[in-house]
Amino acid sequence: PTATGERFDMSALTAAHKTLPLPGLVEVTNLANGRSIVVRINDRGPFVDGRIIDLSRGAADQLGMLQQGVGEVRVRYLGPAPRLGSAQPLQYAATVAPAPPPPRPEPASESGRYWIQAGAFADRRAARQVADRLGDRATVDVAGQGDSPLYRVLVGPWTDPNAAEHARQAVVARGYADALLISAR
Repeated sequence: PTATGERFDMSALTAAHKTLPLPGLVEVTNLANGRSIVVRINDRGPFVDGRIIDLSRGAADQLGMLQQGVGEVRVRYLGPAPRLGSAQPLQYAATVAPAPPPPRPEPASESGRYWIQAGAFADRRAARQVADRLGDRATVDVAGQGDSPLYRVLVGPWTDPNAAEHARQAVVARGYADALLISAR
């Protein structure tokens, strides 16, 4: 388990930091390519001189840092993260009530916007179907150009990172386990 008692999941967007409050949310920006994501600080470390944060494999992959293993980043503390319901492994009931819809988005401000990426698809129709299932908060965004564009299903935006994380958890509960919290400036 991590320092917060959560089960470590290398594919989750989590990180370890020596001094920031646990659990916390930080925005991590890869200085080499400008990519930014919001990660949950749920552990202590790294215990290597000169390193300020230890990212999970999932976070490193989202930032484009998986191959090199180490890189220069900017870390900005956003505030405390919501506590997870339990550090115990999840047990599924025979019947599951539908999850509540994600909270309504707040108007975006100049300070930044947070979106949930529910999925990314090569097929526009598949992306549209997911967006329709997630309701009027969801849109389809085209990423990339040329012969193989990617259709991202985005939900939001939110200005408050805690509200955005709560909404991400609601999207996960609706069956989109790989939902990511992303920031846009």
